[in-house]
Amino acid sequence: MYETNNTADEMQLTPEQKWDRATLSNNFIFYKVMRSHPEACQRLIEMLLNIKIKEMKMSAEETIAVDPDSKSIRLDVFVKDTGQVFDVELQVANTTELPERSRYYAGVMDIDALKSGQKYKELPDSHVIFICMQDIFRNGLPVNTFQNICTEDGKTKLDDRSWKHFYIAPICATMIKDAEVKAFFEFLISNQASTSYTDELKAYVADAKQKTENKMQFMTWERQRAYDYDDGKEAGIAIGTQQKAIEDAKSFYANGVSIELIAKTLHMDIEQVRQIVNESDK
Repeated sequence: MYETNNTADEMQLTPEQKWDRATLSNNFIFYKVMRSHPEACQRLIEMLLNIKIKEMKMSAEETIAVDPDSKSIRLDVFVKDTGQVFDVELQVANTTELPERSRYYAGVMDIDALKSGQKYKELPDSHVIFICMQDIFRNGLPVNTFQNICTEDGKTKLDDRSWKHFYIAPICATMIKDAEVKAFFEFLISNQASTSYTDELKAYVADAKQKTENKMQFMTWERQRAYDYDDGKEAGIAIGTQQKAIEDAKSFYANGVSIELIAKTLHMDIEQVRQIVNESDK
């Protein structure tokens, strides 16, 4: 479930180096922080969706399986509220299957929420939230929210109370109006705290990285990924990811994201980004 940037440069780092560099924008750290500090997770959801959670319960069960023959899902952060369920995912790489994943996650969450004998009306509101480090839709929007809507008139909603939210971190950090939300995305990208909330998150990240158990889990996971990479299971990924990073850099720049912010988001050198955008201007 966890993912890190799969660029060629990242794959050259040792697990120890990756751990030293890891911030909240690392899937593993994000998961540990939000699971260990439910109040921080609650505040994040409330900020992003502009809602108030009445009574939050962090699910103790991370893996949801419908039946032995179906694909189970491991949710990054699965939260239940009175009449609502939320899944919050940090997505570093564009795997090109996020729309399908959001559909599957929502469906499995519904099955988990509806017990035998309950009416369909008793289904809770469902929110699948992806925080993306890349502009997966390439439309320049900071937030993309989806509901089922009538194709024929383009406005009648199915009203099934199921939402999929995609937040594009680099664009949110520059275009979003809410100062608190903007500060969160700035911190996610730059690791620079500017509000009381991001100060708390920075402290939580430091605390998570001090725990030996967390480090050992991370190192084991990273070593297995390195073995898979060496075995050729990810053949061609480095080249494809490099091209994807170039396309993302061009897209972000076209939407007003600064060269410095693009470099931090995509883990590229500033000069490399400058060369890419200069070529795109020709």
